[in-house]
Amino acid sequence: MQGLKPNQLKQLQRLYHQRLQGDRVTTAEFAQRLAAISTDLGEPLCVYLNRRGQVVRVGVGSPRQTQIPPLELPRYGAERLCGLRCIATQLKQEQPSTSDLTAMAMQRLDALVTLTLSGNGFERRGGGATGYVREAYLAHLVLHPEANWTVSPALDLEDLAQQDFLALVEALETEFQRAFVAQRVDSGQDRALLVGLLTSAMNQAQFRYGLMELQRLVESAGGEVLQAIHQRRHRPHPQTVLGAGKVQEVALAAQNLGANLIVFDRDLSPAQVRNLEAQVGLRVVDRTEVILDIFAQRAKTGAGKLQVELAQLEYQLPRLTGRGQSMSRLGGGIGTRGPGETKLETERRAIQRRISRLQREVNQLQAHRARLRQHRQRTDVPAIAVVGYTNAGKSTLLSTLTNSEVYAADQLFATLDPTTRRLTVPDPRTQEPRNLVLTDTVGFIRDLPASLMDAFRATLEEVTEADALVHVVDLSHPAWQAQIRSVMTILAEMPTTPGPILLVFNKLDQVDSDTLALAQDEFPHGIFVSAQARLGLETLRMRLLQLVDYAVCL
Repeated sequence: MQGLKPNQLKQLQRLYHQRLQGDRVTTAEFAQRLAAISTDLGEPLCVYLNRRGQVVRVGVGSPRQTQIPPLELPRYGAERLCGLRCIATQLKQEQPSTSDLTAMAMQRLDALVTLTLSGNGFERRGGGATGYVREAYLAHLVLHPEANWTVSPALDLEDLAQQDFLALVEALETEFQRAFVAQRVDSGQDRALLVGLLTSAMNQAQFRYGLMELQRLVESAGGEVLQAIHQRRHRPHPQTVLGAGKVQEVALAAQNLGANLIVFDRDLSPAQVRNLEAQVGLRVVDRTEVILDIFAQRAKTGAGKLQVELAQLEYQLPRLTGRGQSMSRLGGGIGTRGPGETKLETERRAIQRRISRLQREVNQLQAHRARLRQHRQRTDVPAIAVVGYTNAGKSTLLSTLTNSEVYAADQLFATLDPTTRRLTVPDPRTQEPRNLVLTDTVGFIRDLPASLMDAFRATLEEVTEADALVHVVDLSHPAWQAQIRSVMTILAEMPTTPGPILLVFNKLDQVDSDTLALAQDEFPHGIFVSAQARLGLETLRMRLLQLVDYAVCL
């Protein structure tokens, strides 16, 4: 409150000694006192009171300017109100503005009382400036699909003072609680609001497919997608990705829909996550964190769990500073800290030690798999790695070709651990059976996080060490061409150049003639199959033999 005179500061400080009757929203005397102080300041004034009638916060400015961050409120959640009401003065004779009502909704205030002052807030009496309340408005939240709040007609102070405040709050919270419980009965899973940013570097189709993929990721992680919100900006806001108005829109939508999770279709910096959570009051995650969560759920073998934990720790390490004030307090206990070391530093040091240990274990895993590959090479069995975008049908194709049981599901990242199966194909020239080894690999995805590439390097070595690759493409996906480019980009970044690649277009039975003609024209050497319907598999087996023969000649 810089720029205020000492006597004005004293007037504001004395407000903290006021206490109103608990069941009254305000009194005429208290409202007139606020009007007098606001007139003297020449500025609007906001006073926040708890349900015991105690003043807990005083701010010079509008409700929008003085709003309390959700994480600093006494309580916060879609099922209840925060336990505070705001009494605000307004120099103009008009109803509360949309921005002030939005601030009420974002804080989930018990109520917002707006006092409009006489004239422009001034009335000259005996040479002094004295303000008085001309009329008042009472606003509060409502549970309605088309409205977030309701505002009363203009009231005089006597009518306002007679409002049964506690009865109003109890009725509202009962209604909110009933709706909240109904939502939880319908769904015991995370209820997510998706947020996308369309920048000048993206086209509409890329952006639309990106949001579709994010929805599949959230659903694969076990969440329920309630709605998607997007904004077009030339570039992301450095602090919150979105503009201030759009952040408010996200917060209100999350409240109305009962969301408990906000998911962004891009990687967020630790500072952006902290800023967004402070303004929205809900947990905020990015695309990488959703992928890591899926991996954590799907990892079944010891090797898979090892690599997932390594990826998670490498992701969490730079984000420790966002875990609250408790992380910056000094640690306690013998052996838990060095001189002056904070709890944050202790945690970071423990994670770094764990990462070093996991990296050693991953190196051992690499060595073990290298020995297995050397054994296969000594027996002269050609190895083919089955790669492709996630959910392209790689596992189903492997199961069908080899007549074996490999876990397959219509989910993103259904396969995490490499699965190897033997395929026997009669040589068309000699009719002698020839053995091949097919290895199913983890699916790729656009903008694959670097931490996952590092952590899964033992798995991905199955790709680089194979004699040849089968690149499976889901031809029924609307963005199949973009998915091919994403996979080829990742393969090009491998430390070792993979062997020859055979493009196999899957899900032929779900494709229209125009798409098929386009793919045949663009990729004339591709193979077109349906693993589910068992179409084109014999042709594929013959081409696999030709592929490994070609690889041996290189």
